Amino acid sequence: MVKAAVLGASGGIGQPLSLLLKACPLVDELALYDVVNTPGVTADLSHISSVAKISGYLPKEDGLKHALTGTDVVVIPAGIPRKPGMTRDDLFKVNAGIVRDLVKGIAEFSPKAFVLIISNPVNSTVPIAAEVLKAAGVFDPKRLFGVTTLDVVRAETFVQEYSGQKDPSKAQIPVVGGHSGETIVPLFSKASPSLNIPADKYDALVNRKSQHIVFSSNCFDFRSVDMVCRCPIRW
Repeated sequence: MVKAAVLGASGGIGQPLSLLLKACPLVDELALYDVVNTPGVTADLSHISSVAKISGYLPKEDGLKHALTGTDVVVIPAGIPRKPGMTRDDLFKVNAGIVRDLVKGIAEFSPKAFVLIISNPVNSTVPIAAEVLKAAGVFDPKRLFGVTTLDVVRAETFVQEYSGQKDPSKAQIPVVGGHSGETIVPLFSKASPSLNIPADKYDALVNRKSQHIVFSSNCFDFRSVDMVCRCPIRW
């Protein structure tokens, strides 16, 4: 029996993630938690004919406790997304506190769970989660993850424009350095199969695509749907 919990289930990433987990045959029980709208999201997803039993919780009446008790996998997409004009420091000031408080609940109610953090900036929210778990005496580095599948998906897709690769999902491109424009590095030289990228295209691939997406898109974040779709498949 596998129980998964989504903390931040009503948001732009949380809702499609919850849908995919409800449909995932590996999940037997799914708990949704958020500060608003969780009952409605839960009701909608309960109509999906899958094995997973679903329940939804709000902060009142010990909702976080009920969502986390007995949980094997916790995914945290909670927090605000990055908007035009925002730096990652701005994002950190809001999301750090949200992640901290949720991880305190994990430390108390499901200390053995695998914890996957999507909330940005991931490079900073994961260390905060680690410190909270350490303070509670339940930290296990093998059970705490920052989800950066998005960067791999981007690398595979963007390279297709220049490499001639017909199916971007067939390319495997390692991406290291975490989820930050200052540190992230796609290792095109380690791609499998090997890629032939024109030298004058490297700068555009490495530095420009992310900012273009952040500043030009006011619609639903379909990149995140692909990201969360790949996560349960790879578990």
